[in-house]
Amino acid sequence: MSLSFELLKESGPARRATLTLPHGEVETPVFMPVGTAASVKAVPQDVMETNGAEGKGAGIILANTYHLYLRPGHELIRRAGGVHKFMSWNRAMLTDSGGFQVFSLSELRKVTPDGVEFRSHHDGSKHFFSPEHSMEVQIALGADIMMAFDECVETPATWERTKESMGLTHAWAQRSLDYWKEHRHEVPWHNELDGSHQSLFGIVQGGMYKDLRAESAERLVEMDFPGYAIGGLAVGEAREVTREMIAHTLEYLPKDKPRYVMGVGYPDEIVEYARMGVDMMDCVLPTRAGRHGLLFTSQGRLNIKNKQYAEDQNPPDPACNCMVCRRYTRAYLRHLMHTGEPLALTLASEHNLAFYLDQMQALRNEFDQAE
Repeated sequence: MSLSFELLKESGPARRATLTLPHGEVETPVFMPVGTAASVKAVPQDVMETNGAEGKGAGIILANTYHLYLRPGHELIRRAGGVHKFMSWNRAMLTDSGGFQVFSLSELRKVTPDGVEFRSHHDGSKHFFSPEHSMEVQIALGADIMMAFDECVETPATWERTKESMGLTHAWAQRSLDYWKEHRHEVPWHNELDGSHQSLFGIVQGGMYKDLRAESAERLVEMDFPGYAIGGLAVGEAREVTREMIAHTLEYLPKDKPRYVMGVGYPDEIVEYARMGVDMMDCVLPTRAGRHGLLFTSQGRLNIKNKQYAEDQNPPDPACNCMVCRRYTRAYLRHLMHTGEPLALTLASEHNLAFYLDQMQALRNEFDQAE
């Protein structure tokens, strides 16, 4: 089984489905924790498997193509048997294409129709990513889902600039698709999993222009990818614009394939987008916020560094059943943050991730019970 998407129930525009991948089933709508360098920052893999979502943990996580290409290198990971074996993660995984990271290196890159030349943010060394090379790297990494190489346009950008960039994304999508079809059986675990291979998602671009979003979606649907992502959002635009672009783009994506919005968002945002019909979302926010002492709770955002929590013997979130809230107090977490103990980063990140996973589980339960 390479990819199967079974739509179980619809509740208005919201969808409840099961996504079956080579490394396991994923219940959707789903939030995918980001493991940039084959590690969800500060959180061990066994915790990711058990914390949150009714003790079932995360069914799927992300890894970052750009970062793993630079360090330790995709060929090293291929020799290790792929990123699953390398990081000891036996559940599903998705890799991005590296396009967004290269986009963020605005002063260190040069875009041409062939691909993108860029310099490493580590040592300034020069590299080149074409759609074919991005596919080669992602095949070596061996995630269950890989993403087509795309260009993410800056915000704000003119209609003309966005149209030009979108055309490049479509050309690269076709090249990514062609390379994937020819080489997908080269994934490191292919022979171990009964002939299964990776799946490739196309990425809809078009900036903040409805007509371009529609055109991009229609063009990619013609290419017949196994799934579709909505990219180029949450890059500085107002939240209502993000919502408008997602809602508009969803109208043009097939209902029988998974739909993924990349790089969003705050807890209330992921709930909102799931209710709109989005199946998959990811964001670095839970762990990034946790490392800075910001906790997401049923009572709202909580800055655990504040003095008011110095003697607070309540759990971080009284309504949360994660392993952090079952054991530790706000006073203790505040103490760890103020003394610079590394454990503070781990506990805050673990709670935030559990909060996100629990929100998606609550939504899935709600959709299951809807008439």
